[in-house]
Amino acid sequence: MFRKGFFSRVSRSASQAFGHPLAFGIAVLCVIVWALLGPAFRFGDTWQLTINTGTTIVTFLMVFLIQNSQNRHSDAIQLKLDELIRAIAGAHNYLMDLEEATDEEVAELKSRYRRLHALAAAGRKPRG
Repeated sequence: MFRKGFFSRVSRSASQAFGHPLAFGIAVLCVIVWALLGPAFRFGDTWQLTINTGTTIVTFLMVFLIQNSQNRHSDAIQLKLDELIRAIAGAHNYLMDLEEATDEEVAELKSRYRRLHALAAAGRKPRG
């Protein structure tokens, strides 16, 4: 149905466009125009429904764009961190896939690093 990458290209372009200060200015202008038109529509139901519908649609669509951007940025940061861990001698390479670990595995690692921190704070050298 869609070519691979179509959503990524569209969401990246839309994120850049909607994240621009001009987009914010246009949104503010729309709200001001809507508010100024209130007396002309006697602040009626249609007048209120217009802004409610518009903001609901925009919010619904923006959720997907924001999530896509967050996923893309998170993946990029994770890859960069993985490369740093891989490149540093003595680093624990098993941390490279930590985002794939179970909650229990993360809790165990967290406990382990808290113990290492406590040892370091006490001035003792950790074992292994």
